[in-house]
Amino acid sequence: MIAALRKELRPMVRLAAPLAMAELGWMAMGFVDVVMAGRIGPAAMGAGGVGSMLFFPIVIAGSGLMSGMDTLVSQSFGAKDERECRRALVAALWLSFAVTPLVTALLVATIPLLRAIGTNPEVMGQLDPYLKALSTSVPPLMMYSVLRRYLQARDVVRPITFAVVSANLVNFAGNWLLMYGNWGAPRLGLTGSGISTAVARAYIGLVLLVALVAHERRAGLRMLCEDLRPDPRRIWRLLALGAPAAVQIAVEGAVFGIVSVMAARLDAVSLAAHTVAVNVISITYMVPLGISAAAAVRVGQAVGRRDPKGASAAGWTALGLGSGFMGLAGIVLFLAPHAVARLYSPEAAVIAVGASLLWIAAFFELFDGLQVVATGALRGLGDTRTPAIAHFAGYWIFGLPIAWALCFRYGWGVRGLWIGLTVALILIGTALIVAWQRASR
Repeated sequence: MIAALRKELRPMVRLAAPLAMAELGWMAMGFVDVVMAGRIGPAAMGAGGVGSMLFFPIVIAGSGLMSGMDTLVSQSFGAKDERECRRALVAALWLSFAVTPLVTALLVATIPLLRAIGTNPEVMGQLDPYLKALSTSVPPLMMYSVLRRYLQARDVVRPITFAVVSANLVNFAGNWLLMYGNWGAPRLGLTGSGISTAVARAYIGLVLLVALVAHERRAGLRMLCEDLRPDPRRIWRLLALGAPAAVQIAVEGAVFGIVSVMAARLDAVSLAAHTVAVNVISITYMVPLGISAAAAVRVGQAVGRRDPKGASAAGWTALGLGSGFMGLAGIVLFLAPHAVARLYSPEAAVIAVGASLLWIAAFFELFDGLQVVATGALRGLGDTRTPAIAHFAGYWIFGLPIAWALCFRYGWGVRGLWIGLTVALILIGTALIVAWQRASR
């Protein structure tokens, strides 16, 4: 087994490193948005945080319906079944076309809901136009999800990294122009950030489309020779695999969205500190998320070529990489939370509360890494139900009730919310490691 792990380490790192870099590049846009909004004020920072916490659960859950591509394309690629790879791509594109308007409508529908539950009026005044601007980025994001999963399952990852990392330049330039009104552009504040983010995401989708066409030509493949009509059987297979994954993403994202809404009922400083902490753990989460994608691909490819030992080695190698990184991240947050919080805001109150939340987060970083990588490894096997069940139980049965009780009933405020999240992630990480251990046997 040790020899198999050593053999797997190099190809795993070669695939995971660009994907982790792409995920970090993706989060860098959020980091820049939060930092630049923080210069406008705590309300803008809080509104941007709440908007992101509402946007991503809905949109990523919608794109999660295409996560069955990780299983179907990687296993077909491992089996050297080129035609089945491409049929899965066509089916996923049709599925994304159907899902896009539903996701957009659901996102816009959250605006009156936020008003109804009594969101801070100062926050709401900036959140409304910001969410509407972000909603225009749903179509390119859905296309990006499909094209990315197809390319990475075929070991084509460099265009993904280039697209996301270079999009940060587009986003920063747009923020600088539209948030602050530089070079004669209108001063739109947080709304300008939403517009520039939407433009950057359209750029990412376009780059991956060009990368797909270039890859097809180099491989001697002709996309238009495929039957481009919707295939109900393959679309159903994608849904059967993707629906549990989408539920899992929705469950996890909705909890963070609900916690952000709870934080929005508190004072502006608490909400800003919560936004800082969420952004920090989201950045650290991106590395194991990239490793998780690589785990799904490597495990799926091993299954496709009928190599159970290779699949097991791929999963354990990925888990070792993910836990190692998140363990180090947890140590940094435990030892230097104030220094990290100070990167986001110059206000002493935001730094103090944000540091206390990061100190709490340090205790779940390792388990957060384990759960996301184990989820990817299980997805490579075709198991998307177990992670969905674990996330539902961990967050909704244990984490969220504890968070609400500590925050509002016992008066612990935003810190109580984060203790509830910590309990949930420790339970989920433990459960999924046990599930993978059984599956890998």
